[in-house]
Amino acid sequence: MRNPKFSHTIEVVWELPEPLTSLKKLAMNYRWAWHRETYDLFSRIDEKRWHETQHNPVALLQGLDRKRLSELASDQGFLERLRACDEDLASYLAEPAWYSDQPDRPEDERFAYFCAEFGVSEGLPIYSGGLGVLAGDHLKAASDLGLPLVGVGLLYSRGYFRQRLNSDGWQQEIYPQYDFYSMPLTLIKNGDNDPLRVAVEFPDRVVTCQIWRADIGRIPLYLLDSNVLENEPADQGITDTLYGGDEEMRIRQEMILGVGGMRVLRALGIHPTVCHMNEGHSAFLSIERIRLYMQDNGCDFRTARQAIVNGNVFTTHTPVPAGFDLFNADLLRRYMGKTVAAAGLEFDEFLKLGRIDSENQGEAFNMAVLAMENANYVNGVSKLHAEVTRSMFQARCPEYPVNEIPIAAITNGVHTCTWISPLSANLYDKHLGSRWRSHGSDPSSWAGIGTVPDRELWSVREDQRAELIRFVASSLAMKEENPLDPSVLTIGFARRFATYKRATLMLSDKQRLLRLLNDPERPIQIVIAGKSHPRDDGGKRLIQELVQFVNNEAGRRRMVFIEDYDMGVARALVQGVDVWLNNPRRPMEASGTSGMKVVPNGGLNCSVLDGWWDEGYDPAVGFAIGGREDVGDEGQLDWLDSHALYNLLEEVIAPKFYSRNEDGVPTDWVQMMKASIARLTPEFSTSRMVQEYAEQFYLPASQAYRCMSENGQSRAKKALEWRSKVQAAWPNVSVQSSADGAGKQVTAETEFPIRAKVALGTLGPQDVKVQALIGRMGPNRELNDYKTIDLQPVGEDGPITNYEGQIRLSDPGHQGYTVRVIPSHRDVQVPSELNLIRWQ
Repeated sequence: MRNPKFSHTIEVVWELPEPLTSLKKLAMNYRWAWHRETYDLFSRIDEKRWHETQHNPVALLQGLDRKRLSELASDQGFLERLRACDEDLASYLAEPAWYSDQPDRPEDERFAYFCAEFGVSEGLPIYSGGLGVLAGDHLKAASDLGLPLVGVGLLYSRGYFRQRLNSDGWQQEIYPQYDFYSMPLTLIKNGDNDPLRVAVEFPDRVVTCQIWRADIGRIPLYLLDSNVLENEPADQGITDTLYGGDEEMRIRQEMILGVGGMRVLRALGIHPTVCHMNEGHSAFLSIERIRLYMQDNGCDFRTARQAIVNGNVFTTHTPVPAGFDLFNADLLRRYMGKTVAAAGLEFDEFLKLGRIDSENQGEAFNMAVLAMENANYVNGVSKLHAEVTRSMFQARCPEYPVNEIPIAAITNGVHTCTWISPLSANLYDKHLGSRWRSHGSDPSSWAGIGTVPDRELWSVREDQRAELIRFVASSLAMKEENPLDPSVLTIGFARRFATYKRATLMLSDKQRLLRLLNDPERPIQIVIAGKSHPRDDGGKRLIQELVQFVNNEAGRRRMVFIEDYDMGVARALVQGVDVWLNNPRRPMEASGTSGMKVVPNGGLNCSVLDGWWDEGYDPAVGFAIGGREDVGDEGQLDWLDSHALYNLLEEVIAPKFYSRNEDGVPTDWVQMMKASIARLTPEFSTSRMVQEYAEQFYLPASQAYRCMSENGQSRAKKALEWRSKVQAAWPNVSVQSSADGAGKQVTAETEFPIRAKVALGTLGPQDVKVQALIGRMGPNRELNDYKTIDLQPVGEDGPITNYEGQIRLSDPGHQGYTVRVIPSHRDVQVPSELNLIRWQ
């Protein structure tokens, strides 16, 4: 028979001997994931079991027998280390940080960061890849900087999936069941010591969720779990797997994340001034936040929305339209109908908030558009990605130039202390001091890298490569002989196996690749890892093709595929490889953070100029595959890039790596390592990234939200009245004419006036900006590289208002200008909230 089911539960708490009690406090805060001394303390308890538990200190301690506990309790050396780690954590949590020095910050400010996945540690397997790892690094950096931030996500009882490959190289998915009571998680209780619950209304039932907290340094991460007895069996499984199930399961998960997540914060007494939607999965929170605001302030939907759009932030990580979550109207009506009605919104009006063309009823509801429509602060995750995203969503503001679509760029980063190897960290401590740990985004913290002796830096690089080879050997244990050599140039390629990432580009010319792998004087070896989404057979075929080449086509002598890519595998790779390879189709990589992680470890990047590498590349710090030109034909692009990659490996990378001085040091290679570390580590850190979010988004968004909410929402109401006035008057606004004092020719640096006559109808000069756009003339009369000059009102001629401004042209060549009118109000974001414009 099957195992009987329990009818009662009893919580059994684990206790430690008195000298070891602080171990529990250390275990329950994920700061050990980036504090090496605490990490090593747990490893010292039982190194083998520490790795078997995937670095889960709670499971490690729960599994100790009394004999080992007794040994530890009497080990004075261990107790001294324990005391030092305990004091360090207490100091870290209490000491002031960067945020405390920011001016004019209200004491009750709170930022809530929502994401469908969080990659904090491999021991908390609720992430699939880059999005989740970025979210985990965001929380860690927010903790280091002292931001008043909380995280909100889902707790998946079966995670993403564990990967196994069959004998033919085809990916198999395994979904283990995780025990949350054996993880560094705390179940949130109410005043009666019962689990706290929040409810989310579904079509014909209510689903309740319990709440777990993970402490990420100073930052609490709240995770919703639907696996409670009050729910129907099917609903208990809503939070089973990350990105699992069909479209209906996805909308259930996203309602729990967005709607349920807002209710969790309310149940905990947390009233965020800013809500950050990291990708569109949590966008339903915007409707729930409006409903709560209406409930708290007794106002209507429009007034509430005018306030909350100022306090919402949306980050998109998707470079292609197919990557966004889309839902059909019938499914949305079934699931979100009650929530929308409770917010006082007609359902057809709600549907308009999720369409690029709000009136196109045939357009699917787009979660990214919903997020954009309800957030005044929107960004892509690299400069190039922001450009691509503006192009994708230009139809939202069709009369605005693409570069003025309100999508900013905040390039991703990585949490240096999480990803740096102990060997590199010790080297930097010795030569740079400890400032790089606390001020990692300050270039001056890394300026001293040039003074590190080449021999010493190269020795660390060789030791890290050897560590990777040992890791590969342990990963392949009892499967096959490790083919890798610790003295050979080692390339890493690991990522999600989506087809646009072109994992098999290296196989375009297999014979040439084999010659490179087996070159008698300058061989290379490649370590590969990665998962494909369970429903992506195209990605699975890429894995299979690589594995079959490794196993059956002589690739096994210099190539390995590591199964079950996770944060632990990623850490070993980014710390050990000499070169990180990335070859997506440009511009389809939004950012890509794996290559950033090799930088502080002394690895170099070889990548297509896409995502972050389009910003970071310089010939002094790494290698570029191809250029920035748009070839158009994918087949031709793949052919060109594959040959560019082979040529780089054969003619540049391998020769530079193997060119050694009399001490066996590749001096040119080491100089590139130093330049890469010094320039790229501070720029592509989450410390810099989170500071930018705080300064550009969180602080101004919080201030704007507060302003909208003061004095009975008086400013929000006035902003709405103004918007209505402008929309009604806009048909009568026009630029009648413009003229300048330059004539046909002007000397560079000469200043001259531009004048414009503008009809404002019933509006006044205080309601608009009249602007001149001046730039180079393109072949189709378009303006390129233009700058914008605000013109000032200088008088009226009846219904016409005269405007004037001064222009100075510095660059020689043919320049042109035009004049436009846009709305202007201190409390309305243009064009995010009001995308009206009139061109001459």
